[in-house]
Amino acid sequence: MSLFVASLNSGSNGNCYYIANQDEAILIDAGISCRETERRMKRLGLSMANVRAIFITHEHSDHINGIPSIQKKYNLPIYITTRTLLKTQLRKTEAYHFEPYEPISIGKLTVRAFPIPHDAVDPHNFIISNESVNVGVFTDIGSITDHVIHNFKQCHAAFLESNYDEELLETGRYPLSLKNRIRQGYGHLSNVQAAQLFTTHRPDFMSHLFLGHLSRNNNSPRIVQNLFEGIAHKTDVAIASRYKESLLYAIHPPTGTINPTPYKGIISPVQLKLF
Repeated sequence: MSLFVASLNSGSNGNCYYIANQDEAILIDAGISCRETERRMKRLGLSMANVRAIFITHEHSDHINGIPSIQKKYNLPIYITTRTLLKTQLRKTEAYHFEPYEPISIGKLTVRAFPIPHDAVDPHNFIISNESVNVGVFTDIGSITDHVIHNFKQCHAAFLESNYDEELLETGRYPLSLKNRIRQGYGHLSNVQAAQLFTTHRPDFMSHLFLGHLSRNNNSPRIVQNLFEGIAHKTDVAIASRYKESLLYAIHPPTGTINPTPYKGIISPVQLKLF
């Protein structure tokens, strides 16, 4: 059974990723307005009527700005950790806590969170699965950890942050404090770091890689495309834009698919809690 994926927006001006099967969909983050989310989905032939839940990576505004307007119109359940919720001004209606590696079922979709290093209170990324396909969202990652590697190795497709070109950041106009925030372990992945993760830990069955959260000032789609074209091999590589939606991609199950496995350092899941 295939999964269908698209980036609705990817960048510091807003982040939102769509993952679905034939019957139901989820959004990872909601950083653009309800109206703009609807417009971009409509152009892809998609409808918010199929979206069953929104999962939040962390509390920064480019990941949550659209939630109040979407909740007001659709009253969707929001999956967000307690600590992250407390750092926001979001309404608590239909807000659910999740734990790392605890499987959450949304219809026939299964979502698992895993922790990441980022300068937020309780940041997580996600693996979304059905019986045969795993899609990962890897964004706002300060450094490549065992959690990141463990989950990347299981993905048939992945949205991967490739935020900045090291030379452009170094020579750019950002103050030194901001440059250090971005590159010193709790900010974002550089193009080189993203490429290292891909070349070292890409599974043979990864069919698609979507490179996102490109910095407007310290990166360019041309730089990223040129870097990854030389290392893509059999994986289709696309850039997720900060200005418009991507195409809608079907991720098909190859031979020898696998299901996500718990990270060995994580304790058993606990009961999902409703705020």
